[in-house]
Amino acid sequence: MFTRILLLIALSLPAAAQDSLLNKAGAVPEKYLSQVKQKSRKLESQVDKRTEKALELMIRQEKRLQQKMMKIDSVAARNIFTRSIDSLGSLKASLKGKTDKYQKVLNGQYFGYLDTLSSSLGFLKDSDKLLGQAKGVQDKLKGSMDQVKALQGKLQQAENIKQYIRERREQLKSQLSQYTSMTKDLQKINKEAYYYAQQLKGYKEVFSDRKKAEAKAMELLQKVPAYKDFLARNSQLASLFNLSAGSGSAANLEQQLEGLQTRSQVEQLIQQRIGGGGPNARQALSQQMDAARSQFDELKKNFPDLDNAAEMPDFKPKELKTKSFMQRLEFGTNVQFQRSNQYFPTTGDFAGQVGYKFSKNGILGLGASYKLGMGTGFNNIRFSHQGMGLRSFGDYKLKGTFFVNGGFEFNYNSAFSSTTQLMNATVWTRSALLGISKKYKINNKLKGNMVLLYDFLANTQTPKTDPVKFRLGYSF
Repeated sequence: MFTRILLLIALSLPAAAQDSLLNKAGAVPEKYLSQVKQKSRKLESQVDKRTEKALELMIRQEKRLQQKMMKIDSVAARNIFTRSIDSLGSLKASLKGKTDKYQKVLNGQYFGYLDTLSSSLGFLKDSDKLLGQAKGVQDKLKGSMDQVKALQGKLQQAENIKQYIRERREQLKSQLSQYTSMTKDLQKINKEAYYYAQQLKGYKEVFSDRKKAEAKAMELLQKVPAYKDFLARNSQLASLFNLSAGSGSAANLEQQLEGLQTRSQVEQLIQQRIGGGGPNARQALSQQMDAARSQFDELKKNFPDLDNAAEMPDFKPKELKTKSFMQRLEFGTNVQFQRSNQYFPTTGDFAGQVGYKFSKNGILGLGASYKLGMGTGFNNIRFSHQGMGLRSFGDYKLKGTFFVNGGFEFNYNSAFSSTTQLMNATVWTRSALLGISKKYKINNKLKGNMVLLYDFLANTQTPKTDPVKFRLGYSF
């Protein structure tokens, strides 16, 4: 499919560029379409489940508040809660239905990466009409587009429900503020509204992480001038800023943005108007600023993930509460070397581990290590199996990038697996470790660490080992 699309623009590219793009096309299309469909279906399912959970909790909380209110004022309890509980139930039931009715307002919200996927599929569909396509790929393209549209509907539905929950929270806060016995219940509703919004935001962030096929497809499309023109005319972002009227060229874009001024130009204009506008200049300027602020607020509604100060929680949120079990796991590896003595050769302990983040500052985990013998010196380098180990560890932040680190370990010494080699030696030795670690960032996903530990049980081991351990590793 990409090859045919690239042929469509062949006349507009130099020969060398044509050959390069055609060679890179490969087998990307079908994998890209499958990946988009799979990711969209997964996000739709996550949003559905989390939205249903939020509504269930809201219904439960409102029923609890209604029961308390019935003991104080039964008429007020019915007026405040009955209709709301029914509305929440209707919203929950609507999750099982189609979301076509939300499509007409979808352009009011903006989700950047989903807009990119939708635009790319639309461009491929238009190119497909011009060039024709194998039925199998046509079906996959249609399936991906249908799934993306369904996801758009679900996201809009979730945004509507999120807004309803926020408005209901403020309404209850106003109506029940005089009843101190209901303060804790109102706090629970406030927390649920906040965590629901954060969970949706987290789902979108994971969804926006491009897989290999997506990254390659985007790279190829960005090299196609026709695709850039298509985005300028058909993307959701273009419609939000009214850029769809032009072709997307630099000249047309400049015309479309006519009237937008630089900061220095705005400051100069303000000085001129205040200085020469007479006594009503400040009032006129204030009115213009109010109008601009109103327009900005309307535009900001199109970007629901840009939370402002008004949406800041009145409690200290738990940063990891919205993370799934897998998102809390941290995988890593490290290596440690130990000098030779009369019993052991020089060894290297190569370990892998997995930790669970129980808070933003702390992690607990398990690991395993392999002990590799490396000989007794440069004149006697020889690799051999020397044992293995099992580990438990904990890491907690002290300050900045420094952490306190500790744990317990059991190490199997294969050299003493036969009792005839050393009567007082044990096959398994124990270590109780405590020390400090320094962590540093390598890239967005990879972190390095250096750990200095002291083994409090080193003197009880036979033969004795060096109590000081230094390890280098990384985690992701």
